[in-house]
Amino acid sequence: MTAKEQLARPGRRLVRPAPRDWLFAVGVGLVSVPLAFVAQGDNAHTPDVVGWILFALSALTLAWRRHYPMGTLVALIVVEGTYHSLDNAHSGLIAVTMVAIYALAVAGPRRRTLIVVPSLVGLSVIMLLLINPERGVELLRISGWILATAITGEAVRVHRNYVGAIVERAERAERTREEEARRRVAEERLRIARDLHDLLAHSITLIGVQTSVAAHVLSTDPERLDRETVAKALEDIAETCRSARGELRTTLEVLREQDVKADNRGPLPGLDGLSDLVEAARQAGARVEQTVRVRQAPPAVGAAAYRIVQEALTNAVRHAGPDPAVRVSLYEEQGALRVSVADEGTGPGADAGSPGFGLIGMRERARSVGGTLDAGSRSGGGFEVTAVLPLTTAVGEGTG
Repeated sequence: MTAKEQLARPGRRLVRPAPRDWLFAVGVGLVSVPLAFVAQGDNAHTPDVVGWILFALSALTLAWRRHYPMGTLVALIVVEGTYHSLDNAHSGLIAVTMVAIYALAVAGPRRRTLIVVPSLVGLSVIMLLLINPERGVELLRISGWILATAITGEAVRVHRNYVGAIVERAERAERTREEEARRRVAEERLRIARDLHDLLAHSITLIGVQTSVAAHVLSTDPERLDRETVAKALEDIAETCRSARGELRTTLEVLREQDVKADNRGPLPGLDGLSDLVEAARQAGARVEQTVRVRQAPPAVGAAAYRIVQEALTNAVRHAGPDPAVRVSLYEEQGALRVSVADEGTGPGADAGSPGFGLIGMRERARSVGGTLDAGSRSGGGFEVTAVLPLTTAVGEGTG
């Protein structure tokens, strides 16, 4: 591969100086012109034509200082060495040299600056002391300014890195805040979706069953109408609607608030509401046996258990067949709340429709408090949902 092809490869192209780099180089050269008329030493003189050409090349080399600081310094050594060897005014290129050393120190790294600048000054002083002691002593006299320039460049580099790190941390913190806000919005939307699914699925299932009971009573024997049964079914429907309306209002209030904290979501459903779920399932025709042996549970764990039992009972009423036998069991074991809802029904039939989000929602609720959930058909027939919810978890305390 030729040198031209290497320069054409991505990442290896020669960077062209920007217009401001050329202007800066020209400006340093113009500022240094008066110094070129100050001849020092017996043999030093004002630059001639060749000297001015070397002078201009030295100044223009600074245009590459930001992109190639080490290359710029090496080029200056060659051009300035020729300039000084012709006994041109030695003070003419002092500013150009200082700018090149400063640019090298600002670009870093520190190790390169600490090696290159002292080595360059030391070798230059030694060589001049051997060739021209007077000029060597003069260079030794101004070497302090050269080292000070390098130290100033290093200080500027450290300050720029410090400011850059602060800006980067601020930008990272801003991105983190935005990502956290998006995550919280997504979690809140998911929580509301789960609540609405559980609420509406449970309520609509109960209303459907209770409506079917009333319709069956009305159509079986109109002449011997059991008004008490019909009234009870309609009253159950009205109570289910009132309960669903209250929960729905609480859930929708979250959508209307601009800044809603976890504490402002209203009371979370808990284990004390399990008896209402069992009673509602019994009114829908299920034969439910309830066993609860739990002393106390964190609010988030209690809410997760409530929603899991609610969805499991809803599925049992919908899919387990007529008059399903359901066993609800909650108990503590090894620092965890174990939930089990098992039915002895026939399971979903061919007309059950496409799978919904019930099982997905139950698993999400279990995971929100650090627990696990399993659901599937039982070996002896029926369907069972089991969940293990840690009682000591601090995860998802605001989960509804």
